[in-house]
Amino acid sequence: MTEVSIVVAAGAGVLSFLSPCVLPLVPSYLAFLGGLAISGQQDKGPTRTSLLPHAALFILGFSLVFVALGASLSLLGRLLFGYQEGVRRVGGVLIVLFGLMVAGVLKLPWLLRDWRVHLRERPAGYLGSVFVGITFGAGWTPCIGPVLGSILTLAGTGQTAGTGVQMLAAYAAGLGVPFFLSALLLDRFAGFFDRFRRFLPFVDLVAGAMLVLMGILLFTNYITVLNGYFIRLTPEWLWNRL
Repeated sequence: MTEVSIVVAAGAGVLSFLSPCVLPLVPSYLAFLGGLAISGQQDKGPTRTSLLPHAALFILGFSLVFVALGASLSLLGRLLFGYQEGVRRVGGVLIVLFGLMVAGVLKLPWLLRDWRVHLRERPAGYLGSVFVGITFGAGWTPCIGPVLGSILTLAGTGQTAGTGVQMLAAYAAGLGVPFFLSALLLDRFAGFFDRFRRFLPFVDLVAGAMLVLMGILLFTNYITVLNGYFIRLTPEWLWNRL
């Protein structure tokens, strides 16, 4: 199940970044990190060189949270190894429900509650950027909550703790790489956002449909069949490098 799950987790991370609640907030996060970059300096604004290390540490912060959650859910799944069939089916149902929530078909207000931590003051230095990333990762926001919950549920059905770590690392990469590119291409981000704005309503539909399909595959155990196809399609030279 690992190969398919990692691809899905990475795709879910990208869709989380492009979601209607996260993407519009990216300029605010970049501005906040920019404030950390120029803290104690006389610069009029952050330069790309000063911003990029803070963006990378911000990504590291929320990646640590996601990976820790993935490892924890995988260990829990191992403790329930004797009930693996039931865990897999329940997990499939939960992922389908999460997908319906993301697509806007199903509303669960208790899960849509915003748990974000609002920082009134900028923490200092590079460690401050890591801390801001940790608070972002620990916040159960309405945008990434159902998607992240689906990936965590999928991680809980994995055979090893390493599976959960790999999946959540892939999710963090899917979310973090576009964020880093936004910092790298800061002067072009506004233009990209203006062009992409009209597609925002479709992002949740795509993410929801992907999660529903993944939940059905997990429930029926057809995900192992897909994994077999992925393995056969992977060139031998690539396997030798992995």
